[in-house]
Amino acid sequence: MSNGPLHGVRIVEFAGLGPTPFAAMTLADMGAEVIRIQRPGLKHLMGLEYDILDRGRSFVELDLKNASDIETVKALLSEADALIEGMRPGVMERLGLGPQEVATLNPRLVYGRMTGWGQDGPLAHAAGHDINYIALSGALHAIGPKDTPVIPLNLIGDFGGGGMYMAYGIVCALFESTRSGLGQVVDTAITDGTAHLMSMIYAMQQGKAWSDRRESNILDGAAPFYGVYECACGGHVAIGAIEPKFYAELLHRIGADADLAETQMKRSTWPDVRAQFAAIFATKTRDAWSELLLGTDCCYAPVLTIEEAYHAPHNTARGHFKKNDEIAAPAPTPKLSRTPGLVQECFQNVPLNVKDVVQKWQETRKK
Repeated sequence: MSNGPLHGVRIVEFAGLGPTPFAAMTLADMGAEVIRIQRPGLKHLMGLEYDILDRGRSFVELDLKNASDIETVKALLSEADALIEGMRPGVMERLGLGPQEVATLNPRLVYGRMTGWGQDGPLAHAAGHDINYIALSGALHAIGPKDTPVIPLNLIGDFGGGGMYMAYGIVCALFESTRSGLGQVVDTAITDGTAHLMSMIYAMQQGKAWSDRRESNILDGAAPFYGVYECACGGHVAIGAIEPKFYAELLHRIGADADLAETQMKRSTWPDVRAQFAAIFATKTRDAWSELLLGTDCCYAPVLTIEEAYHAPHNTARGHFKKNDEIAAPAPTPKLSRTPGLVQECFQNVPLNVKDVVQKWQETRKK
């Protein structure tokens, strides 16, 4: 049993995709007892036999189209501290499980809602996915080479702008409820979260320090000291030497002209300097560059494959990945000194008896 910071918090999760299970996993990592409600016979997406996002919690099988199962859900929610759902706006209300209905059962329950566009607004009821949500914020337009935007996996929208903000919002609302005794709705929209993540870039753009033209800014691949270079082996290295002293260190260690430091921020020189750097990095393998540069102050790292990341010495030393059932899963993060998170069990494939869960929660609540 985890003694993490959320030990004793009970959360009911309605099975969903991407950001909702990620939020639930994040909360379970920190000690919350999360019970996932899923329809009978639900299979993992894309044919997986497991999903890291499902770790640390058990599930019950209920049919939300069945009136008696809805009553069972209500019994669970009556004893819960929070709820996580990722349905389209209005679906939970049609099931009789909307915020107002649930508040009559349990006024202190925090009601977490995850959508792409939000609970209201012109697009609220439209279908969409991560790529659509980050497109609306300007984030997608800003990433990639001049010719076309590049899809940054589904990290910025689903997990950064969605799942992390859901978990954060629920914890904030739970903290407030300790004072008021009341729950509230946490309306988590991926479009909102993505815009919030873009705060610094918005400030730079409005301050004339960022251009809406891709590959023309300090952080989007235009600057020679902040970019990716191919090596002799076909692998790549990542350079992030923004500060002058780190840039000077980089120039020295790769054997480039030290005078380049004087024109570091002169944008007209960037294409030529980038070409020089490309030629230099192409002379050695990625591993050779790592031997020379990794751990120095020139802001260097090799670009690892996912498989390589599991075994990288720094990642191993920090305990980034925990093996469970031969699956390498990211460890709970951030690391807390006194009440650290803990993965209790990575994958639990046997459904619980929902009546037993309700009874246990009711008995524990009485104590």
